[in-house]
Amino acid sequence: MSLYKYPLVQNVLEASQERIEWSLENFPRVCVSFSGGKDSTVMLHLTAQLARKRNKKISVLFIDWEAQFSCTIEHVMNMREAYRDVIDNFYWVALPLTTQNALSQYQPEWQCWEPGAKWVRQPPAEAITSPDYFDFYQPGMTFEEFVRSFSDWFASNRPAAVMIGIRADESYNRFLTIANARKQRFADDKPWTTVAPGGHAWYLYPIYDWKTADLWTWFAKTGNSYNPLYDLMFQAGVPPRYMRICEPFGPEQRQGLWLYHVIEPDRWAAMCERVSGARSGGIYAGQDNHFYGHRKILKPESLSWKEYALLLLDSMPQNTAEHYRNKIAVYLHWYINKGMPDIPDTQDGDIGSKDIPSWRRICKVLLNNDYWCRALSFSPNKPKHYKRYSDRIKLKRKEWNILCSSD
Repeated sequence: MSLYKYPLVQNVLEASQERIEWSLENFPRVCVSFSGGKDSTVMLHLTAQLARKRNKKISVLFIDWEAQFSCTIEHVMNMREAYRDVIDNFYWVALPLTTQNALSQYQPEWQCWEPGAKWVRQPPAEAITSPDYFDFYQPGMTFEEFVRSFSDWFASNRPAAVMIGIRADESYNRFLTIANARKQRFADDKPWTTVAPGGHAWYLYPIYDWKTADLWTWFAKTGNSYNPLYDLMFQAGVPPRYMRICEPFGPEQRQGLWLYHVIEPDRWAAMCERVSGARSGGIYAGQDNHFYGHRKILKPESLSWKEYALLLLDSMPQNTAEHYRNKIAVYLHWYINKGMPDIPDTQDGDIGSKDIPSWRRICKVLLNNDYWCRALSFSPNKPKHYKRYSDRIKLKRKEWNILCSSD
């Protein structure tokens, strides 16, 4: 299958409604993954309204990241109330989950709702805060682990659908999520479906072909509610393509930290106290700032990119440096096995979304504080097994003679 976009005879709204109606008809259980952002808000509106017409019940999953705008929390509560008649279960999850903190090399990961910490805000009374609520939950598991396990738990060995509001236009990786022909689909004519890891639930992407303009046109024409935070972002001069509502400290998300300082100074003060590097991130992580190497990276002229990468590693806290050395060693060894004993210093397109190997790409990972090394095609760390994995890779580095000089 070639990776091209093919126009449909329907408009995106009609196509999405048809997909959602098919989902409600063919799956006994449907859960909408809701973040409070514009994409998932449109998806929840459409799904709940069609479920109401069909006299069907749906479930909703909302991950509360603790450090979130008041507008977002209020919007989530309003949406829950507006569709209370069709929502069977509203899973408001306020459990400790681990994610990246791309603001600090001393605390490269952080845990929302961490036990014993002084939280940015308190969870609502109806939120799920007991670790025993889900039998699959493990303390500090990553968001990715949680949502994969949740889909299997939600299915309970029966067919179930989890609707996810991603759009192919947002990024190359999201386009591939839809266009990847190697993923198992519900049917050949349902390219917007893919099987979840457990094999019983299906991930559905009913609004995958919408553009940003389609979303705002729909809100304007229907008058349906959306997160008022977008209005504040617009007033603050944030371009629509950069408006994101999600956990705030990742490599992409940190660019909006300065908004907390502008919109909710009290909450921003709590975030600075709670999360290492938050204050500097609010100053240096803006769209046009190259401090974290987000869009453009520079190096000393006297050094090659490989030399600069080694210099960056030597300048880091020891534990963080060892983590990166392990990841980079695995990355380099993989390319050695592919017949590339030395990756080039630079290549065309090597700091884009596609993984094109080079030392410049490795430097971008280090400057970007991409602790999980997603740009090198790694998945998030699994806290339960990380120590054993780290020790094993350190031994492998010596065996491979890759980045072992500091040991």
